Amino acid sequence: MKNIIAYINAETEYASNVLELAQQYEHNGADGLYIYNFDDNETAQMEFLQTIKLILKRVDIPLYLGCVVRRFEDVKKALYTGAAYVVIPYNPRYPEDEVRRAVERFGKDKLMVEFNADVYAPSRPYLEPGLLDGLKESGIAGFFFKHVSVDEQTKRVFADAPAPVVIRDSLVRNDIETLLSLENVEGVATNYYREKNLLPVKKALAEAGVETKCLKSSLPFSEFKTNADGLIPVVVQDYRTLQVLMVAYMNEEAYDRTIETGKMTYYSRSRREQWIKGETSGHYQYLKEISVDCDRDTLLAKVRQLGAACHTGNTSCFYTTLAAKEYDTTNPLSVLTEDYNIIMDRKVHPKPGSYTNYLFEKGIDKILKKCGEEATEIVIAAKNPDAEELKYEIADYLYHLMVLMAECDVDWNDIVKELANRRKS
Repeated sequence: MKNIIAYINAETEYASNVLELAQQYEHNGADGLYIYNFDDNETAQMEFLQTIKLILKRVDIPLYLGCVVRRFEDVKKALYTGAAYVVIPYNPRYPEDEVRRAVERFGKDKLMVEFNADVYAPSRPYLEPGLLDGLKESGIAGFFFKHVSVDEQTKRVFADAPAPVVIRDSLVRNDIETLLSLENVEGVATNYYREKNLLPVKKALAEAGVETKCLKSSLPFSEFKTNADGLIPVVVQDYRTLQVLMVAYMNEEAYDRTIETGKMTYYSRSRREQWIKGETSGHYQYLKEISVDCDRDTLLAKVRQLGAACHTGNTSCFYTTLAAKEYDTTNPLSVLTEDYNIIMDRKVHPKPGSYTNYLFEKGIDKILKKCGEEATEIVIAAKNPDAEELKYEIADYLYHLMVLMAECDVDWNDIVKELANRRKS
C-alpha cells in the first residue's frame, strides 16, 4: 500500500490555517500529514510544537513532524507532541550523537531524515557511499527526498536505500503515479491536492495498478438481509465515546457510496433519495469503522461526528427519556474525562470560592506541592490494611493530578495515546 501524504509548510501559514488545513486534508482522504517548520528561532519552534499538539487532538492520521534538531531535547519535545515521526533535515550540522541518544530513548521507529536534491544529484556532496546504511544502523526509520528529478541515478538511490523512502514533491514537474511506482518508495508528500478530494486520485491510481489506502468492504451489500424495500438499518456511534448518535437506513447505493467516499451516506425513506449526512448543515460524519451483526440485518457505524448529529442541535438524536429507574450512571471509562472537563471549565470560567480556582490562582508551584503531598498520603495509606483510606487518597491524588494536567495543557487523550504507543515497544 502506497501513501499520499499532505505536506504543510508551517513557516508560511498562520497556526489557525495549519489546523484547518490538517483537518481538511484528513477529511479529503490523505493518509498522513507532513508538517514542517525549520525556522531556527526557539520561540517559533515552541509555538510550532504547541500547534502540532492541537492538531493531533483533532486528526487521527499519522503526522510526520519536520523541525530543527540540535540536541536530544529537541527530539524529545517534538515526539511529546504525539507525532508519529520526527523528520530531521540532513546537512553538515546533522547532530549524529544527539540523534543516537534519541534512538536509545524512543526506539528505532520514530526518526526520519530528509535530503535535499543536491545531496543525491551527480555531484553528491553529502551522500557519501554507505551514508544511508550508516543512518539506518543508527536507528533512522526512513528517508525523505525532496525536489526529485527522476533519472537513473535517483532511481538507484531509492532502490538501494536500506529503509523506506518518501518523496516530497509539489507535483509540478512529476506525476504522482510515476513517483509512487518507484522501487522502495512508500509514499509521496505533496501540497498539490490542497482543497481537493483525494478519492478520485486514489481510484485512478488503483486502475493504474498502484494500490493506496482506501476503505474496502469485506462483504458485498448483497450478503446483507434487507427489508422489503432493500434497506438495512444503521446504528451510528461516536468512534471515541461510543455514544449512540442516530439511526438511519442505507440501500446498496448509499452503502457503496459510504465506503467509496468515507462520508456517511443514507437513504431517506420519506424523500425517497440518497442523502449525505451534513451536506446541508456541515455536520458531516466521517466513517471510521462499519460492521454487521450476527444476523447480517443491522449495521453498526463508528464515525467522527462534526457538530451535532441531531437536526435539533442535540449531540445525539436520543435525548428524550421516556422511562427510567434509579441507577448509578458512573462510567469508569469516562469519569476521568468528565472530571477533567469540569476542571478545565473552572480554569476558563472561574467560580468564586472554588478550590480548583484557588489552585490555579496560586500557580504551578502550589499545584506541584499538593501533588507531592497526595502521593505521600497514598504511600502511607497503602501501609494501612484499611482499603477505604487508600481509595480516598488515590481519588485525591487523581484530582490534583488533573489540575496539574489542565495547568500544563495536557489531557487524558495525550496520556492514553502515550500508553497505547508503549504497547508497541
